[in-house]
Amino acid sequence: MTPVRHPDAPAPGELLGSHYAHCFGCGREQAHGLLLEARAGEGVSLTAEFTVQPAHQGAPGLAHGGVLATALDETVGSLNWLLRTVAVTGRLETDYLRPVPVGTTLHLEAEVTAVAGRKIYSTATGRIGGPDGPVAVRADALFIEVKVDHFVNNGRDEEIQAAMSDPDQIRRARAFEVNP
Repeated sequence: MTPVRHPDAPAPGELLGSHYAHCFGCGREQAHGLLLEARAGEGVSLTAEFTVQPAHQGAPGLAHGGVLATALDETVGSLNWLLRTVAVTGRLETDYLRPVPVGTTLHLEAEVTAVAGRKIYSTATGRIGGPDGPVAVRADALFIEVKVDHFVNNGRDEEIQAAMSDPDQIRRARAFEVNP
């Protein structure tokens, strides 16, 4: 089925923000996290970027492949904002096409390609140095729609209670809206 942007989805160009302050991918309270920032695009697409820091190294001076996979996962997971769906990663197939040096800003583009029942299919591409730069990584993903209970029943009580009791209603609601 062709994906359809939810009528209450953020407007094109709008910064999506962090769904949870302690998320390694997008959280602002993760000192060594990616601090990935995503913006809504047209349809069911978005753009994002993050800068590879020294803490993200694998080989000397190069981004760790797992960090790059995390950036792709966070990017395609952020697409769930546009569907207004709670979903988790079911599969992430990643292709590494070229090394990404520390200090590089990786520009990512992602889109939902299909929705079938609880399954959400998406793709993402990461480019070095700008939206027209060379492709360094790309991924195809499958997300599975879940209920909020998935997080409540499986997360660590301390963090679940902190998120659920936060007086900021928007932050509390967003804590469970995309793949944490």
